[in-house]
Amino acid sequence: MTTVARTQVFLLPDLGEGLSEAEIVEWRVAVGDVVTVDQSVVEVETAKAVVDVPCPYAGRVVALHGAAGEVRPVGQPLITIAPLDGAAGDEPAGHATYREEERAGSGNVLIGYGTGHGGAGRRRRRPRLVLAPEPAAGAPTPAGGPAQPGAAIGTGATAGRGTGSPAQDGPAGPTAPLVISPIVRRLAKEHGVDLSTLRGTGPGGVIRRADVEAAQAAPATPLATVPDEPAPAPHVGLAPAGDRDVVIPLTGIRKVIADKLSRSRREIPEVTIWVDVDATGLLATRAAINAASPDAPVSILALLARICLSGLRRYPQLNAHVDTEGQRIIQSSGVHLGIAAQTDRGLLVPVLRDAQRLTTRELAAELAATTAAARAGTLPPARLTGGTFTLNNYGVFGVDGSTPIINHPEAALLGVGRIVDKPWVVDGQLAVRKVTQLSLTFDHRVCDGGVAGGFLRHVADCVEQPALLVANV
Repeated sequence: MTTVARTQVFLLPDLGEGLSEAEIVEWRVAVGDVVTVDQSVVEVETAKAVVDVPCPYAGRVVALHGAAGEVRPVGQPLITIAPLDGAAGDEPAGHATYREEERAGSGNVLIGYGTGHGGAGRRRRRPRLVLAPEPAAGAPTPAGGPAQPGAAIGTGATAGRGTGSPAQDGPAGPTAPLVISPIVRRLAKEHGVDLSTLRGTGPGGVIRRADVEAAQAAPATPLATVPDEPAPAPHVGLAPAGDRDVVIPLTGIRKVIADKLSRSRREIPEVTIWVDVDATGLLATRAAINAASPDAPVSILALLARICLSGLRRYPQLNAHVDTEGQRIIQSSGVHLGIAAQTDRGLLVPVLRDAQRLTTRELAAELAATTAAARAGTLPPARLTGGTFTLNNYGVFGVDGSTPIINHPEAALLGVGRIVDKPWVVDGQLAVRKVTQLSLTFDHRVCDGGVAGGFLRHVADCVEQPALLVANV
């Protein structure tokens, strides 16, 4: 193993598309550990995904710059690695003192000791309980509703070692709750569940998502009063108590979503058009496909994606974006299809790159896997950017229509409402059919109504007569 010749400070890198910060979820190493080149040393959560960060240096860990739960800015120190020979002349001041205290068993954990940067980006991690959205009413869904994946459970690399824990800020207190998954932590915050009061049912006492949900369903108990604290400010994220306001911090992915949607509305002159369609034939086609090959089912969302790809081949003006600085419209050579997915972390749009190259079955498999990974928070940031057209299935929320905001900088978005039984005229006779509403929101700078209307009509015709789709692919 090649070790560093001098002490190296590894700075938190940009983890994708200009993200400015990341929250430390779990340290994989502790001070004193020996690491190799490209070894994963920390798990962080950005506004887009949970990411394992590898270290480019080999040697011995002498400092961890930040504790679990702390937000670190990009470009600030993350971990310090010293040569294995421990040459004192190469170490920042304070590291030798740290090792002497460690040998003496003092219990002091000096995270970020001697860097001069450790506290700059630090914020006090008060409980920030966020109001959970009301669950969507059950309704038929064009997507076929991919199953929600369970929260991933792991084991803490630094458990029992004292690094990256609240012990650094004061005397040792009660044992910290065994929570590994950031999804479980977020769910507890959203529902106001105190993790320290839960007994985990997972392996080794790990608190699982089911434990949080069970506690949330139980009768509420009064919150304990914290001594030596001033009168509380408005409760953050808790249900209103009397005349107190609810304050929800606009941070993390919520802030990223807000900024992106605001920019879309500021820059894009968008127009929405819509049409009701008879989806009876599309449902019958899907049933026939799945009956022929039950081991590889195709979802309605996959068929709608195939129809969108057919439409974009005919109307490539919508598979584009406007370069405002260069004053030009750029039509993409490939369709990088975004799929709007509601997750515990907020609305994400994972991207299927070059979706036009996939067969319908491949589309179905990729859609299911990608949506599950997005909800589990395991997609890398690169999979959440670079889309050229978005398909949004808001029918899962039990609604018929919407005027969605374009996913900047794309030029168009197709929305699909719920599929419900409605009266419909067929060959001059009234019949009950499976009807849905399609809406197309488009950037009026890239095309006029003729192109947008032609695309939406092509999609609607293929939904009503799937044979037209076969004839065009």
